[in-house]
Amino acid sequence: MNISTKGRYAVRAMLDLALQSSDSPTLIKDISKRQEISDLYLEQLFNRLKTAGLLRSVRGPKGGFMLSRPPVEIRLIEIFEAMEGPVAPVDCVDNTTLCARADYCVTRDVWAEMKKAMVRVLESTTLQDLVKQENGKGSSEDKKKHDQ
Repeated sequence: MNISTKGRYAVRAMLDLALQSSDSPTLIKDISKRQEISDLYLEQLFNRLKTAGLLRSVRGPKGGFMLSRPPVEIRLIEIFEAMEGPVAPVDCVDNTTLCARADYCVTRDVWAEMKKAMVRVLESTTLQDLVKQENGKGSSEDKKKHDQ
């Protein structure tokens, strides 16, 4: 099972905004450059994140995007579900009517356990947790080299 680029890039872009820790909006082109993600693709992702209530936009010359809430209040599951939909690895986990075998299928039990594990991790991890990890990862010199 793979998480799509939508999910991965959305988390990276949201983390980028959280790392800015500013009360002023950030331009998509700046995030695009730092994260090496197409600005057109980011616009699509940000529209979904805005619709989900995770971002807000500011128009005008000093416009851009901002997190709608502090990073400590935004859980990865919110970002993931806005991009990917439900976290169930197979549809029958959330909707038993899709399969006549759902009530006695042993493999469905495995998929349900996978979902529980994923939900546990995604619900217990906030953007602030990622900010802390990012700030502790790598040396200052490594970061400076990468930012250039």
